[in-house]
Amino acid sequence: MTELADRAALVTNVEDRLREVGRAVRRTMLDAMPDGEPVQWLYGPMREYPSRPGKALRPALCLSAGRAFGASSEELLGIAVAIELLHNAFLVHDDVADGSEMRRGRPTLSAAYGLAAALNAGDGLAIVAGQVLRRATRRLDRDLADLVWSEFDTMAMRTLEGQATEVGWQLDNVEGLGPEDYLHLIMHKTCWYTTIHPLRVGAIIGSGGTLDLGPLVRFGFHFGAAFQIRDDLLNLVGDEHTYGKEILGDIYEGKRTLPLMHLLSVADDADKALVHRYLRLTRPERTSDLVQAVRRMMDDYGSINFTIEYAEGILLVAEDHFEQAFAAAQPGPDLDFLRSLVPYVWARWR
Repeated sequence: MTELADRAALVTNVEDRLREVGRAVRRTMLDAMPDGEPVQWLYGPMREYPSRPGKALRPALCLSAGRAFGASSEELLGIAVAIELLHNAFLVHDDVADGSEMRRGRPTLSAAYGLAAALNAGDGLAIVAGQVLRRATRRLDRDLADLVWSEFDTMAMRTLEGQATEVGWQLDNVEGLGPEDYLHLIMHKTCWYTTIHPLRVGAIIGSGGTLDLGPLVRFGFHFGAAFQIRDDLLNLVGDEHTYGKEILGDIYEGKRTLPLMHLLSVADDADKALVHRYLRLTRPERTSDLVQAVRRMMDDYGSINFTIEYAEGILLVAEDHFEQAFAAAQPGPDLDFLRSLVPYVWARWR
């Protein structure tokens, strides 16, 4: 019972902190939104995702890492908000590309407003993110501001490379993928903009650009990889109300997640052929019965257990890298929060 109580307390403490950051960031995001027309077709849809409570992990990482290395909240808030605005822009475009129907417990923009309006809203959010970042970097000296902008440019390109790779795997029905391919994908698609970039930008501002960022990259990669694998598992075993997205959506979309890669590597010839035929279908052709059949195979062939063990190993490596990454950080609540995120990854259900 003590272990369960400790785990529950950890989740509560982390999620309380994330909610606190989320409220402040949402207010600032919405304050940054343009007023005027057309509200119905552009500015209204643009406000939808920023209004919906999300994890707020990215701005929390930026704020906590920055303060742990000596920056003030005033120096960091605008940059953390820009990161979250760009994240929301990416989400809109992801939902269009994936044909997703739910986002944060409500219909996606593409489901509610159509593809064209959703794409415009996503573009608008990206533009506002740049405006917020420009205002925030005026607080910094020119060299530091240039460094922050360079970090944003790099992060955006790494993310697009990862997105293109994932889409390409589906378009070309790429086979023979394994864990190393998966890690390469999520290093670009997820880790860079979810964990590495927010940590790096916060640390750059806090240290005035003097910190060795290599250890932060190593920690951010392993932490981000475990976070993404947990997300993939929640898509298979989670509760849609808590998770906030479509359960089994990754199977419907034919995403090459780690459980699917494992399944294809161990299934017998007949089941492997069935999965390959399934992946060649379009999303509308993938019926609920077929999706459930693929999901059952993941249990039958141990793909869920394999993925759990794989992620647990990555988390252990993240723990090893944490102390080196934050050796120069100031003790206090921000460092404690960052340290607690590693075990939180595996305890979370959303």
